[in-house]
Amino acid sequence: MGIKGKKILLIRLSALGDVVFNIPLANIIKNEGATLHWLVSEKGYDIVKNNPCTDKTILAPIEKWKKEKNKLKNFFEYIKIIKEIRSEKYDIVIDTQLILKSLIWTIFSGGKRRIVSSSAREGAIIGGNEVIEPLFNDFKLHAVYNYFKFAKYLDLDTSKVKFTLPDFGAETINYASCLLKNTDKNKINLGIAPATTWENKHWSKDNWSKLIKDIDKTKYNLIFLGTQKDKDLISYIGGDNYINLAGKTSLCELVEVLKKLDILISLDSGTTHLAFATNKPSIISIFTSTPKERYSPLGIRHISLSGNLKCQPCHKKKCPNKNNRCTNFPPEQEVLDALYEIERNVIKHDN
Repeated sequence: MGIKGKKILLIRLSALGDVVFNIPLANIIKNEGATLHWLVSEKGYDIVKNNPCTDKTILAPIEKWKKEKNKLKNFFEYIKIIKEIRSEKYDIVIDTQLILKSLIWTIFSGGKRRIVSSSAREGAIIGGNEVIEPLFNDFKLHAVYNYFKFAKYLDLDTSKVKFTLPDFGAETINYASCLLKNTDKNKINLGIAPATTWENKHWSKDNWSKLIKDIDKTKYNLIFLGTQKDKDLISYIGGDNYINLAGKTSLCELVEVLKKLDILISLDSGTTHLAFATNKPSIISIFTSTPKERYSPLGIRHISLSGNLKCQPCHKKKCPNKNNRCTNFPPEQEVLDALYEIERNVIKHDN
């Protein structure tokens, strides 16, 4: 029957990486001639608002509600957003969050067809009136293709993976340029993003220190990326001796900095997935507890590494064995070798 002319609501509130991985699904829906609205929380709002993949972005200010803890005020704001959603009279609502915090939005959306997956948790399956096959039941299927299961259910063409990002404007671009004004134009811009939110997704800080020490500084401008919370880690591994942007960029500004990198070394993190969406730097991503097949940047320009231990991937925030052994692997030399491989095969070829 097709979805041309239909009005569709996509519910993916967070986290940042998963919001990024939903962009290709949104683009497929748009390319089929549907009107797409996206309900998102603060964590992904800046990359969804004004993104060509959406016609309208609706903010669910979940993080603000958590901080304010004003239940009455939050309730009235919540009801106001629900009324806005219901007034749109959606033909189809797709919930890719599939947990309790998306259930309420889905069930009260007023959508004629409310599509969820059988792998929904925390009772979220009751929000739908149509249920598709499980998502993420195979570590080896990439997240993008997991979300494509919704498109396949609607008989849409899933042959193309298209990432888009908003135009953040001249002011943001200029700010990013100013942050990197002291780089040597004759060197390769190498980003280092050593932190993420899960303890068990971090790589050993001593491995980072050794890597930074061994990188040939005559070839590379080292540019460290992170939040205010990451400053101590970046200082420990030597980032203060180079361009340290920890805590100096908003999400939009970070995207513009990533566009100016040639290579990024990072973890399974929002920064990695944003970098991939820019289609600019080659990415060396280090995977400890999470499956690289599911979350790695796609394409031959990127290299993903892990320790290949028997316990990997556990996909746990805290180590089940309580030794965090996987965070010590891969060895530093493997990452260094990957860096030089990309320099030889990608950077020199591009130049």
